[in-house]
Amino acid sequence: MTIFSKIIAGEIPSYKVAENDQFIAFLDIFPLVRGHVLVVPKIEVDNFFDLPQEYISQLFIFAQPIAKAIEKSFHCNRCGVEVIGLDVPHAHVHLIPINSADDLNFTRHKLKLSPDEFKDVQQKILTALNN
Repeated sequence: MTIFSKIIAGEIPSYKVAENDQFIAFLDIFPLVRGHVLVVPKIEVDNFFDLPQEYISQLFIFAQPIAKAIEKSFHCNRCGVEVIGLDVPHAHVHLIPINSADDLNFTRHKLKLSPDEFKDVQQKILTALNN
């Protein structure tokens, strides 16, 4: 069972921003920037492109309003999308507020946010999603 499956099962807390029957979205605990969100299918599949086709298309439909909320909530040119899948063997995409391609560089230093800072980021996204 992956750490994402444990988050989905409620065994590990997360800063959730959206959920439906197929997917969950929550803040990355090691963000590149404030507003970095992970979108994860609830089925445990390691490689993103091994997901059933309907999951791949539905994941992006699920992610679209979250990406728009990120763009409204954080100073950025757009919300970037990254599929890497090396750290956790559970398919997922990263939604990241970006101003340049370098903002998607995962070799950069990650932020260390306090619980209050994570809650603030979460609330900004949730507010934008509900408006």
